Amino acid sequence: MSSRESTANELWSIEEVSTYLRVPVGTLYQWRYRRTGPRAFKVGRHLRYAPTDVRSWLARQAA
Repeated sequence: MSSRESTANELWSIEEVSTYLRVPVGTLYQWRYRRTGPRAFKVGRHLRYAPTDVRSWLARQAA
């Protein structure tokens, strides 16, 4: 994650999600293809993730 404080409106890049979940970027791409990972949005050519979606997905995986 970046050193600045995260806000509710900020979207995470795939690299930031990879760091947060401690999984390789390639795994996130596989999860997206298989529709098993956290929800991602295309912004231009880039994938972006809402931090709340990532945390909710992680909580569901841990349950």
